[in-house]
Amino acid sequence: MSEETTDVPAGLRTVADLELKPALEAVLMVVDEPATEEHLSKILQRPRRQIGDALRELADEYTVQGRGFELRLIAGGWRFYSRPEFAAAVEGFVLDGQQARLTQAALETLAVVAYRQPVSRSRVSAVRGVNCDGVMRTLLQRGLVQEAGTEPETGAILYTTTNYFLERMGLRGLDELPELAPFLPEAEAIEAETLEGVPSFDPDAPDAPDGHDADD
Repeated sequence: MSEETTDVPAGLRTVADLELKPALEAVLMVVDEPATEEHLSKILQRPRRQIGDALRELADEYTVQGRGFELRLIAGGWRFYSRPEFAAAVEGFVLDGQQARLTQAALETLAVVAYRQPVSRSRVSAVRGVNCDGVMRTLLQRGLVQEAGTEPETGAILYTTTNYFLERMGLRGLDELPELAPFLPEAEAIEAETLEGVPSFDPDAPDAPDGHDADD
């Protein structure tokens, strides 16, 4: 930064006059979701490439310094996160004796949506062999899944995971999900057999079964 810019009173400086790295830190301290380089470029009035270079330099600096937080590129944007090795301290502070984790049923349902998306509730229920309507409502309320159109053949609502899901999982994109095939080599055959033997769990369908998962 030039001497002339330094001599300008703080109240009269424009965004473009600010030192880039501290400005990035200030903005990222208040974001509630990962900020894209394009958005930061617009806000801070700098070329996108310059923004990207500065973000990566900051991330490297925090790692070298061994800070308790890190700057990560997640779900297409940048955000501060606490480092995994300090998870116990953070969990103790955030939860403070409260249970905020998803139930096993919710985790299983979320996994089916993540790997089969876009997918209908009836197909998720068929894969798991139990009605998932209540669990799906929980996942929707928590912002982990979202409605994504309808199935052309049946008109059933389709569901996909959200950017918030990627953020919580620490993934840049769905292509970073672990490969499922090695663990479930017969998954397709099992699903096909289940779909044939389990009736529809569509709550709007006539004679829909009452069985369902117990969930919060």
